[in-house]
Amino acid sequence: MTPVDDSPPPPAPRTTGLPRRLLRPAAAVLSGLLLYASFPPRTVWWLVLPGFALLGWVLHGRRLRAAFGLGLLAGLGFMLPLLHWTGEDVGPVPWLALAVAEALFVAVGCLGIAAVTRLAYWPFWAAAVWTLDEAVRARIPFGGFPWGKIAFGQSESVFLPLAAFGGTPLLSFAVVLCGFGLYEAVRRATAYRSTGKISRAAVAGAAASVLVPVAGALAALPLVDDSAENGTATVAAIQGNVPRLGLDFNAQRRAVLDNHARRTTQLAEEVKAGKAEQPDFVLWPENSSDLDPYLNADAREVIDDAVKAIGVPTVVGSVVEKGPDSLRNTLIEWDPDKGPAATYDKRHIQPFGEYMPMRTVARFFSEDVDRVQREFVPGTEVGVFDLAGTEVGLVTCYEAAFDDAVRDTVTHGGQMIAVPSNNATFGRSEMTYQQLAMSRVRAVEHGRAVVVPVTSGVSAVIRPDGTIVEKSGMFTPDALVEEVPLRSSLTPATRMGPLPEGVIALLALAAVGWAGASALRSRRAGGPRGSGRAAA
Repeated sequence: MTPVDDSPPPPAPRTTGLPRRLLRPAAAVLSGLLLYASFPPRTVWWLVLPGFALLGWVLHGRRLRAAFGLGLLAGLGFMLPLLHWTGEDVGPVPWLALAVAEALFVAVGCLGIAAVTRLAYWPFWAAAVWTLDEAVRARIPFGGFPWGKIAFGQSESVFLPLAAFGGTPLLSFAVVLCGFGLYEAVRRATAYRSTGKISRAAVAGAAASVLVPVAGALAALPLVDDSAENGTATVAAIQGNVPRLGLDFNAQRRAVLDNHARRTTQLAEEVKAGKAEQPDFVLWPENSSDLDPYLNADAREVIDDAVKAIGVPTVVGSVVEKGPDSLRNTLIEWDPDKGPAATYDKRHIQPFGEYMPMRTVARFFSEDVDRVQREFVPGTEVGVFDLAGTEVGLVTCYEAAFDDAVRDTVTHGGQMIAVPSNNATFGRSEMTYQQLAMSRVRAVEHGRAVVVPVTSGVSAVIRPDGTIVEKSGMFTPDALVEEVPLRSSLTPATRMGPLPEGVIALLALAAVGWAGASALRSRRAGGPRGSGRAAA
């Protein structure tokens, strides 16, 4: 049974009037802004800790209605700037709609956080509630939208090794716990200065909230290993660039294809001249050939000539027609002798981008929905290609945000991971850096090298310890050629899969349930109504 925290609260600030009424709402917005600022391309990952400490102060002991409003403000402070790239070429309305929807999820999570602040050791339960909220956002609606998961902002953090032990859910949980723990430590110190009394259990709980995540990260360091268990492979990632930014880049599909073929042929010339190492295989990005090579003889010839020039298997990102009304976002293994061979169809397709749910409603927000005239359909098979003897797990762009999509490629034998992507639609926004950070976290989570070929930048080669060994610039043709370690061992995170997230979710539900039951008993006994100000 989880005890209710009954220590005396610290004295309320003596300020009165309008400034005091605005203090918590302003702090809620600031907490969200700090969470946003902790994400790439900035490297100040530690801002997430004061962000959650401030959010803990904002929500601690609040009534549920107030907690929802404050949580919504925090969510808007976080999601509005984080997702600004979604309106890069379609205007502000879709961006605002998505940001508000995601902020509402945060607000609901903050209801649970406020409720569990009435319990002893509340930072643990509050961190579990936040992690549960992330799990729900990653699944609903329309298959979920995991962007903004706290773990994805920790690609350079001291907490990153925890990804190898319990995946992104444990990493998020630990970071949030440490942030809430910092506030609890300050709160206890403030209360002691006011009353001269403090509970040893309360001190132990506050200290554990801060120290356990740090100790856990240090203990997980041996799990981060970038040694070559199965030898190495030399891989080339081609970034061909696009003729122009925005949605209209698709209007010049042939130019995009020619760019990637040209840069591959140029690499072949550099290899012959001894200026570049011969790759074992080549990776092109998503949408590098939006002309279906199965139906378009010119596109097939261009690809075939480029692959024969480099002389090794090449993965080509293409749009393939699957009937008169549907398309597949497909990665094609192209052999220099046999032509197209194995294929992988993207399984997690992007709502409102690759297919249009609720088209009539979506049109109310933006007429750009009609650009999606033929919808994509998802694949069903896990993508692992045997490229010149190397088992390469395939995750297409948006799929890098989904835990199951990446893990499946490793459990199906992937010795390294490729994430072919297309960020041209989002211009020079932060999107490409946010997505690159996901790949860095995935590298540590599964102990695999990750190669990210992108149409327009930033392409990168990432070692299994999350370090970037080479990357391209934005909107410049490039070819990254690097030797990467191949690995077959499985991290605890890969072995356990969704188990850590499930355990954390159960803890969150149990804590919210117990907090609700305690509030109900208090109300029946004539105590404070609802989840009023906690005494702890």
